[in-house]
Amino acid sequence: MGDTDDARPVYQRIADDLRRQIDEGTLRVGARIPSRAELKRSYTASDQTVDRAVRVLKSAGYAEGQFGRGVFVTDRAPVGTLLRSTGAVDSPFAARIAAVGGGVGPAGGVVWEAVSNAAHAPDRIAERLRIAPGDPVMCTHYEYLADRRPVQLATSWEPLAITEGTDVVHPERGPYARRGVRGRLAAIGIRVVRAAELVGARPATSPEAETLGCSPGQCVTAVERTHYDEDERPVETSDIVVRADRWRLEYGITFTG
Repeated sequence: MGDTDDARPVYQRIADDLRRQIDEGTLRVGARIPSRAELKRSYTASDQTVDRAVRVLKSAGYAEGQFGRGVFVTDRAPVGTLLRSTGAVDSPFAARIAAVGGGVGPAGGVVWEAVSNAAHAPDRIAERLRIAPGDPVMCTHYEYLADRRPVQLATSWEPLAITEGTDVVHPERGPYARRGVRGRLAAIGIRVVRAAELVGARPATSPEAETLGCSPGQCVTAVERTHYDEDERPVETSDIVVRADRWRLEYGITFTG
């Protein structure tokens, strides 16, 4: 199984060896991962050790279990690219889809479902919106789909101090529904001039994994996006989640001056 001086735990060495076989094409997409008995024999390891190694593979998106059949190598090739844009209706994720190998679909190719409810701002959201923790906000949960498959999830928060009692209090209802943050807030006299995004990575939660079709703990790309008005006041913030192994994010950078 390798150098006996290797300081890595046995389960990690097994997982790394299987991952190498997948990356090199020895184990191809759709191939069955060796069974528990086969792994125990090959690596002189216990049930618990090989099970943990396989869980590592699943969490990293290299394999998935099929009930009654075994564990199989998954396709990790990116589906395409989400082209981030300031010009599209965002609600709150402005994007077009570029398929692998070229070709761009319009923003309208991404459809979404949304549910809004009044809530109290959690501490981290209050900090981003520069309001007091517990202040009332409109919280909207989005599920975005392309070809009827979930592409990404988002949760948006807007201070009710700004929108309560107006026609735009519900982002996806009323006369200004589905116009995006800028279009909606313009209807009540607020000019949104910029958005800032903080992009990172983290493990998927169990609900996120179930919706996005991946394993809990698998890496997802997480974007924190905040819109600001011309007085630099945050007027909306959102958490956006996409599968890191299936979608890339592309940003256009325009140089001025």
